[in-house]
Amino acid sequence: MPLVTSNPPTATLIIGPLTPLASTSMSPSLLKRGCFIIDSTRKGKRFPDSMSKTIPIWACVLNRSILNYKKKLRDNEMTMHKEADASSCAQYTSLDSDNWDCSLHLPLWVPDTEKSAIEDRLEQWAKELEDSGADIASIALSLEKPLRPLWISQKTVIWLNEVPDHDSWDFTPIILVSASSPSGIYQHRTTSEFSWNYIPGAGDDEESWARGLSPSLFWNNVYDLIGSEPGLCNQKVADIVEKDRVYRSHRGQNAPQVTLKSPKMIDRGIDPSQIDYSLSLDVDNSNSSLSSSEIDEKLYWLGSTNLAVGSTQLAIDVSNADCVLNCDQQSINVSLEESEAYLHLPMMSSKLDRFSILNNLPAAVRFAKANLRKGNRLLVCCQNGEDISVCVCLAILTSLFNDEGTFDDGKPFSNTDITKWEMRRRLVFICKFAVNARPSRGNLKQVFAFLSEQRSPPSTSPCSGDK
Repeated sequence: MPLVTSNPPTATLIIGPLTPLASTSMSPSLLKRGCFIIDSTRKGKRFPDSMSKTIPIWACVLNRSILNYKKKLRDNEMTMHKEADASSCAQYTSLDSDNWDCSLHLPLWVPDTEKSAIEDRLEQWAKELEDSGADIASIALSLEKPLRPLWISQKTVIWLNEVPDHDSWDFTPIILVSASSPSGIYQHRTTSEFSWNYIPGAGDDEESWARGLSPSLFWNNVYDLIGSEPGLCNQKVADIVEKDRVYRSHRGQNAPQVTLKSPKMIDRGIDPSQIDYSLSLDVDNSNSSLSSSEIDEKLYWLGSTNLAVGSTQLAIDVSNADCVLNCDQQSINVSLEESEAYLHLPMMSSKLDRFSILNNLPAAVRFAKANLRKGNRLLVCCQNGEDISVCVCLAILTSLFNDEGTFDDGKPFSNTDITKWEMRRRLVFICKFAVNARPSRGNLKQVFAFLSEQRSPPSTSPCSGDK
């Protein structure tokens, strides 16, 4: 089953076949459709807001957008086949309206007044989703039944013999699992059964706890990690990360040594003796079979814009791009015919510098403009190809391209007030092609500040007043 974590008030939603990620003895009957989403809160509530409201709202909005898409297909088909008899048309209409649940499903603890206020805005949100350019067609084709959330906490009791067979369900389940303690009292667990520290907001700051483990490395070794004892987990992660680093190094790829942040937990009342500050690496430096780099590092061309986004490693041996804009901290040697075709603008995430991207975007757009004018193909890269490079591409796409995705030298942009809605539409366009894109909110705020304030960095934080 796909296992997804979220952080309130937003959540990541993955819908797809519940297939095992490695060969196991799982029964074929377990290979169903749906997803688990796991979250936690320490606010004294059993479920975080992401599970009580955000995810149910998204499920309902997606269901309505999918139904609207199906109705349009039906209307088009009926127009093309006017000879269809009335009975078949009525059957088609009944199939759409009766079998596809578009109602809002919220947990019982959400007040009726709040539920009513949410319901009043559902149609507006569905229309905004459809107008954003989101690929509703692909979702409609892959989703056989409407989405519906189910809630499970530590106090939930389920009698397995009373659960109906999955095939009899008339919905695709989104199983929301809350790991929060029912009492709402924060405790530090040190036993072999529970060995964890809850840190609010840590889901958005994985570099502070992931110990160099990337998503692909985790899923390639998921059963190994889960099967390890809690006391050996950190060492197991260190072994996996180091083997992957050696694998990359032997292939001449960028393989920096992993460094860990010192946990800031002493002021939380946690025993310093329980904190592991070091990362012990005791591994065999032989060739590893891990190949996460082959999974992580992909080059994504954004339609016919001559713009591509990818990781820095791809730019070293790039063959199908004429110029490279490197946003990584480290400069690289690229095999390009002209030295002017390479520009290094080191940028840092908003967590480290709230103005780094904002201050470098003017030069980035000028470089892109000069090369795109010549019809050159431009690769924008950063360390992972998922965040900063995506934000830079968003600025370039909004500044120099029209609504149809055609390069127009940025002339209309100078006379246009860019809104968050317009920027969101362009980001949806990028995500259609760069499927691993995950730009952070702080970095996107810098892009909006650049676009809305005519590329002039403000004297105060660009994030002020933008909630």
